[in-house]
Amino acid sequence: MKTYEYGRIKVLATKLQEAGIPQETIDKIMAGGVQIAGNAKPEKKADWMRQAMRRMDALLDPKTRHTVREGCACCLGGKRQMLSKGIAKAGGTLEERVAACNNTPYVFGHSVTLQDDSKIRVQFAPDGQESYRCVCIPKSTEPISITYCYCCGGHIKHHLQTALGRKLSLKVKTTPLATSGKKPCILVFTIHDSP
Repeated sequence: MKTYEYGRIKVLATKLQEAGIPQETIDKIMAGGVQIAGNAKPEKKADWMRQAMRRMDALLDPKTRHTVREGCACCLGGKRQMLSKGIAKAGGTLEERVAACNNTPYVFGHSVTLQDDSKIRVQFAPDGQESYRCVCIPKSTEPISITYCYCCGGHIKHHLQTALGRKLSLKVKTTPLATSGKKPCILVFTIHDSP
């Protein structure tokens, strides 16, 4: 495997390999990644990610690219995991656990809502703000494919599954990256089993 200095690029390359993507396809997706240094300007990192996500969208089916990006999730342990496990340990109904998640913004953002269709909606910031920004790529000057955001979705999915004790699937609805800061991150999770 090629050597990538910037951590997010390195993780993407690793997850593409773990997914069994042919090396020729990986090389196309990762084009130019070795030139992005860890200390590169944030705008340069954002531009590379924008291009890489476009290539992923063109070369991989949605399920594969979403799985790869979910696998890139960070912050799966530490205090966030401790808080998620605390919700699980406290137990309770699904509604009570969702309420506990909703009161844990450090892990789950602005709001966690159990919807009428038994899906769970997680939103990172309140509606009605003049603009929104991504904490992962704050210096993006152009929209980046929503594919990128399955990484953050994977982070929330990991902790939400722990807290709720249920298997979930993820759909990223909107993000600041994909909407040029016009909409907040909104993730919707479908529940697939019960404890």
